[in-house]
Amino acid sequence: MAPRVSSRWIGWTLAVSVAACGGAGGGGDAGGEDFVPGPCDEGPAVPFRSTLDCLAEFEAQSARPLDASLPGARTVKTVIDTTRDDAVYFQDTGRYPLHRTFAVEQLGWPPVLDFTMQYYSATRRFLLGAITHLEGPGVWMYELAPYDTATPEMIVRSFRRLAASAWFGRELVFHPTSGRQEELAGGLPDDIPVVTTDELYEGIDYQPLNLGETIGQVRLLTVTELQAGYVSPREIAVLDRVPNDISVVAGVVTEEFQTPLSHVNVLSQQRGTPNMGLRNARALFADDAGGWVRLTVGAFDWSVERVTEAEADAWWEAHRPAPVAIQPPDLSVTSLVEIDDVGLDDVAAVGGKAAHFGELRNIAEGVVVRDAFVVPVSFYVQFARDHGFDARIDALLADETFRSDGAYRRARLAELQTAMARTPPDPTLVAAVEARILEKFGDVRVKFRSSTNAEDLQGHSGAGLYDSEGARVGDPADPVGPAMTAVWASLWSFQAFEERSYVGIDHHDVAMALLVCAAYTDEAANGVAISANPFDPGPTGEDGFYVNAQVGEASVVSPEPGVTADQLIYFFYHPGQPATYLVHSSLVPAGSTVLSAAELSQLGTALDAIRRHFDAFYGPPAGFAALPMDVEWKLTTGAGGARRIEVKQARPWPGRGGIGP
Repeated sequence: MAPRVSSRWIGWTLAVSVAACGGAGGGGDAGGEDFVPGPCDEGPAVPFRSTLDCLAEFEAQSARPLDASLPGARTVKTVIDTTRDDAVYFQDTGRYPLHRTFAVEQLGWPPVLDFTMQYYSATRRFLLGAITHLEGPGVWMYELAPYDTATPEMIVRSFRRLAASAWFGRELVFHPTSGRQEELAGGLPDDIPVVTTDELYEGIDYQPLNLGETIGQVRLLTVTELQAGYVSPREIAVLDRVPNDISVVAGVVTEEFQTPLSHVNVLSQQRGTPNMGLRNARALFADDAGGWVRLTVGAFDWSVERVTEAEADAWWEAHRPAPVAIQPPDLSVTSLVEIDDVGLDDVAAVGGKAAHFGELRNIAEGVVVRDAFVVPVSFYVQFARDHGFDARIDALLADETFRSDGAYRRARLAELQTAMARTPPDPTLVAAVEARILEKFGDVRVKFRSSTNAEDLQGHSGAGLYDSEGARVGDPADPVGPAMTAVWASLWSFQAFEERSYVGIDHHDVAMALLVCAAYTDEAANGVAISANPFDPGPTGEDGFYVNAQVGEASVVSPEPGVTADQLIYFFYHPGQPATYLVHSSLVPAGSTVLSAAELSQLGTALDAIRRHFDAFYGPPAGFAALPMDVEWKLTTGAGGARRIEVKQARPWPGRGGIGP
């Protein structure tokens, strides 16, 4: 059966708004006459063209980015040389992905001179940009680099010159890629239509999140049904909305779009399983329900084709995930540990989260991290032994029904969790923990955060698998002991167990430490970030940070249905530090952002320091996106109303996936 391939776009209305903006667009008004295309050259790319006379010429000169925040895009880099009577160059973008390389090889730019000023100088020689074609709706956009400081006059000059040099000139629109450019766009002449990123996203029906290929049995579910039942690792879950969590499945398709840093997507990334958003997904997959299919999630489109069960079995045999090795628990540390005595060498004793937290405290400047202490893994192991939970776990792992029946396994693990959470810990330990809390933090609410030796590792994130609990010394409604055992018990949640099983982690080798710090009670905003630009990776891409930000305590990784957060690319390393907002928060007034420019700069400073610090542990980057860090942060309000960025956590980011050869 032939594969079905996505159309990628639905309900597109941009053409109507463009037509209403003056009809003729840049091409007709600029030259007074319509562009008359010459003969169409359907041959291969040439170093540059001065006109584009047909789609074949555009496609020859264009290139796809490795990834893209807007799927279905092809781009041709453009140069207008003001010293040559505004000569137009549509460069071979596959051969010359950078303006500078083209200018040196084709336009005589001296290699020793600084080229970056061509994006910033008021007296620049070159007007630089790109023509991007969104294939589904047939939208043609003129774009500048987000950090380009072109004046309105430069934008008008470039737009009109390019529109007058291409057969699509009457359809061309200007797409501002930064907040500054959006402000300038409001004052452009009527013959230059403008489309915002928000408007573009409204027309998208496909959102690629984790790229890759899988084979599985299609299962159509609501999130409510997912939470109540069992989905096997060989099933592709097609869901009505984004779940807060999901056990190991072959792939995920949600009708509601996700944030790339949601728990579901981070889990998909660490599993290496495809994940995508697709409007009306359950209707589109209805004919395949219960059948075996091959699902391919690409950066620009998706496809699904029927396969036989025998083909599925063969595929799964050939694609078993590589086992993840973890350090067995170090039981030699038998006292509470100060966080400043902890680093990445201590994962076996204090777990991955606490080890990275301690390492964050070693960054001298640019990063604010709260004080903390750790209850090492040895106390969890002793608790399990004292109350017979170790023997109970051994019995479950040896039970054939437990191993083979997912629903039975879920029920037995829930019973184990409940029993552990209700069992009081050693009173001597509780007293010691309470005394340390009062000594370090005073009479405040604290947070007990999970820290296993099987999370926050390179190649295995474990994001969202384990619980955190709050407590306050002496508060009968919020006691310390039950908070500790509740976090320990989450080691045996169904999702965590399935995740470890999927990557071959020996459950006997897993243990839980507790990271203890003062709870956040004054957060003005929170979010997550990646210390690289995943949509335009190096070495030829545009370096930056991907940031999610939301007001107050509202979750960015597990948002309520219909709630969106600010999602942006922050070009911290460029003058002016512009930001491209892909999605805006639904919880702030229209036109506002969660973080101010100064607060965003604080966050960028912290992300830069974190990236440089952890390079020493995870190897020098081969380009700026080699091993980004996944960072959780808070914007807190202190004395006098001062607001500052605090870093809550950092761990290696699993990456966006990809399609193999």
